[in-house]
Order: sequence, then C-alpha cells, then structure tokens
Amino acid sequence: MPEVVELHGFSVLVCDADGIAIADVQDALDHLIGAAFACAEVVAVPSARLDDRFFDLSTGLAGAILQKFANYRLRLVVVGDIDYHLAASSALPDLVREANRGQDIWFVPDLDALAERLAPNVAGRSSG
Repeated sequence: MPEVVELHGFSVLVCDADGIAIADVQDALDHLIGAAFACAEVVAVPSARLDDRFFDLSTGLAGAILQKFANYRLRLVVVGDIDYHLAASSALPDLVREANRGQDIWFVPDLDALAERLAPNVAGRSSG
C-alpha cells in the first residue's frame, strides 16, 4: 500500500516496490496519479514498477506518462537504479539529465536523494 510522507514540507506518495506494474498510461492514471491526486504533490515510484518500455523512449510511453503528470500538476520521481536502461539507450541519459535540472520530473537513486532534493537550500528556498 502506498504511503504519504512529508519531506521538507512536501507531501510525497511513496509507492511500494512490489505494487502493480505500470505498463501503460492507464496504469499510471489508476495507480499513481489517482492515488496521489487528493493527498500528495510528489509521486515517488520505484523504477522496478515501470515497464521496460517506459525507458525505451522510442515507444512513447514515457512521454505519455510524463505528460499526464504535467496535466495533473504532479511531480514524478523515479526512484532506483536505472543504469541498465541508461546503458541501453542513447536518448535516455539526455532525458534524465534534463529532467533532473527541472522541478517536475526527477530520477534519483533512493528516497534519501529525494529528501535532499526537496530540502531547503542555503538561501532558505526549497530546491523543489
């Protein structure tokens, strides 16, 4: 069962690693966005929950899911090791690098890294 936690003032839906696989846009709507919409502004989903097609940008699955998150004004954080997928793609590393520069989509190795990204910086502003 997903759990909502607060990290530095942000409500984060932390999804279970052993939950339902996210294999298409409807799965994302049903199991990520729907679960978060009323109670969280950030959805942290383990990378293992995402179908391999998410990481193959030529399928369009990642783009469709990321667009749904943008439409619902929710942040998506992919949590976990995606090195295998990064090595298998020439485009994915660019997406990850650009996403991590922004505020809405992040790829992080673990929940500690997410907490660090959401923490206020030295100027007193949140990096989130």
